[in-house]
Amino acid sequence: MLALAVFSLAAADKPADKPKAAETVHGKLIVRAGQPPAIETPEHQLVQLDGDQPTRKVLHDPRVNGFDVEAHGHFTAPGQFLIDPQHTRSLLVHDHDKLKMITYWCDVCYIRAYAPGPCVCCQKDTEVELRDLDDIR
Repeated sequence: MLALAVFSLAAADKPADKPKAAETVHGKLIVRAGQPPAIETPEHQLVQLDGDQPTRKVLHDPRVNGFDVEAHGHFTAPGQFLIDPQHTRSLLVHDHDKLKMITYWCDVCYIRAYAPGPCVCCQKDTEVELRDLDDIR
């Protein structure tokens, strides 16, 4: 019992791993079949993107190819960027000098989704709809 308490105290004295510093990547979103999604930066460098499951679905949607985006997250290796989880609004589009979030809308059921795919109600394909950050419902 004493050994367990000493081990626990020793572990508590270890500094916690520092969280990765938040970084932002800007550029043109590149979505091509058979290739990982990427951002082409203004310096013409390709940065491969990854994220949580809903973000991956958005990143592989060909309808968002060419969007001017900014992604918040951190580099995992040179040229590889992990986008923060979608609920933090970490993948944004520059649209008419405003930052907007990529959403998916069903115009039959009036249901909004945050990843591409059929409507959860009627199964109709959802449409890409960019939304102001203060107008996400």
